[in-house]
Amino acid sequence: MLRALCSTDNDLGSLVLRLVLGGVFFPHGAQKAFGWFGGNGMAPTLAFFDQAFGIPAPMTYLVIAAELLGAIALILGLLTRLAAFGLFAVMAGAVYLVHWQNGFFMNWTGNQQGEGIEYHLLVMAIALALMIRGGGRASFDRILSR
Repeated sequence: MLRALCSTDNDLGSLVLRLVLGGVFFPHGAQKAFGWFGGNGMAPTLAFFDQAFGIPAPMTYLVIAAELLGAIALILGLLTRLAAFGLFAVMAGAVYLVHWQNGFFMNWTGNQQGEGIEYHLLVMAIALALMIRGGGRASFDRILSR
């Protein structure tokens, strides 16, 4: 089971995708978990997700884990498919709960109510590619799958 989950080739593209995706999501997870990078930290994040979206604490913990631990796992190339799935699910939830109503485009000019879904679709596509291809070059997955 672990071997199948970790199987990957020596693909440079997968390395680039997982480093970028992990690098983008680590600050988001750190904002929610620790209050770093101008974030609010764990308790305010739990309260906000509950009050604004009705998301219970266990689900919010999963979101934070996907963003923080998933980002670290992607950077290391450790259980890449699982980490990518977690971020895919977080983005799908964000689209469904918040961003779908704002249309396609991001709010580049500040003229719309909120952010559209284009960023989320890009993240979901990168995560899907990593779920299909695996961690690629310089990943712990390659070591584990041998």
